[in-house]
Amino acid sequence: MSIRNLKGRSRIWALLGCLFWLAFTLFPIYWVVITSFKTSLSVVGGATFLPFIDFEPSLQAWRELFGGVRGEFFNTFIASTIVSLSAAVIATAIGAMAAYALVRFVFRVKLAAGLVFFVVAMGGYLLGSNVFGWSRALAMIVAFVLALVLSLVTNRFKVPGPVLGNDDIIFWFVSQRMFPPVVAAFALFLMYSEIGRMGFKLTDTYFGLTIAYVAFSLPIVIWLMRDFFAALPIEVEEAAMVDNVPSWRIFTGIVLPMSMPGLVATFMITLAFVWNEFLFALFLTNANWQTLPILVAGQNSQRGDEWWSISAAALIAIIPMMVMAAILSRLMRSGLLLGAIK
Repeated sequence: MSIRNLKGRSRIWALLGCLFWLAFTLFPIYWVVITSFKTSLSVVGGATFLPFIDFEPSLQAWRELFGGVRGEFFNTFIASTIVSLSAAVIATAIGAMAAYALVRFVFRVKLAAGLVFFVVAMGGYLLGSNVFGWSRALAMIVAFVLALVLSLVTNRFKVPGPVLGNDDIIFWFVSQRMFPPVVAAFALFLMYSEIGRMGFKLTDTYFGLTIAYVAFSLPIVIWLMRDFFAALPIEVEEAAMVDNVPSWRIFTGIVLPMSMPGLVATFMITLAFVWNEFLFALFLTNANWQTLPILVAGQNSQRGDEWWSISAAALIAIIPMMVMAAILSRLMRSGLLLGAIK
């Protein structure tokens, strides 16, 4: 029901409720904005709300932020932009293909093949590192490749045990987001460190951080895009198959254009997740590729949290996401994303 349909006091109360909710949601942003223009004395001196009335605005926090006093802001902003866009594009592309395959094709994964992968991967790693004396990175790579090959071979034979279908695979993807992020971040840090000892550096690099974010984002992309692909009419694809159109052309020439609103929505959601992610950047970077959440968290000194500097850095970090949210909400209001998100 729209407010326009209400009359009398009901309409007045509804408008007052909306205004109260608007003020409630915008006040934190307003507080961050005015705090970024305060000096240290204005912040510690008590709560002040109105510039030029309660306190005299200052550009000290912004000068320190852009001047490099509070860290390499421009390098950090560029690193966040490059990594976030790259990870969102790659994750959306790979996740869309995986989601489409899970919707249109039937998969059968034998549980025994998964057990073979686990046993060979763990046993091969322990055997290579403790018995053959290989480095942990080499033992891990060899064990993983061998486990993958043997599990694929096992899945082609008739073996006892349950068989997992498409829904089970989807559940497995989504369940990856149930693990505490610190577990995956710490494990990635150890793996990157071991691979770095082989001469291929992954910590504090564009490639290492990007592939971590791609893996982190794939479950949510597959989950979102699967529902959208399932809502598309299959008759169009079947008509193309009758004309002997290759599968890859059906996907790129028919399915992707039809699902463009869903791809845009998924890309924006993925970009927001990566842009705001803190833990992986904390573990996997230290100087060159630190992202904006790390910069915001580092706005303190021996005197404690300096909220004027934190507010200035936080504003720079949230403004791009506010713009993305405005674009997304506009698309949703216009109906372009109808059915993209369930």
